[in-house]
Amino acid sequence: MTILPGPDCTTMTDVRAGVDALDRELVALLARRFAYMDAAARIKPGREAVRDEGRKRQVIDNARAAAVAMGVPEDVVAALWEQLVEASIGYELARFDATRG
Repeated sequence: MTILPGPDCTTMTDVRAGVDALDRELVALLARRFAYMDAAARIKPGREAVRDEGRKRQVIDNARAAAVAMGVPEDVVAALWEQLVEASIGYELARFDATRG
């Protein structure tokens, strides 16, 4: 089956195929992001350095700005990134503890 861009979809089968393909891409991107959390857990000097509220705010603000630029709902993106960053912090803490804690 050919995956069509969203605006070219004419059936719900087309839409669902596109969403499923995109979801696989998103999971692959998340795997890449979490690999950076592995590196951060290895590089940071201490467990207390894992949570950085200033950096967290910067990441969410960057995502919000990107959402505005791309015309997608900025509040939805900011909420998703809040969850993503908190999950990343939890993951990084677990990796820090597993490797050095």
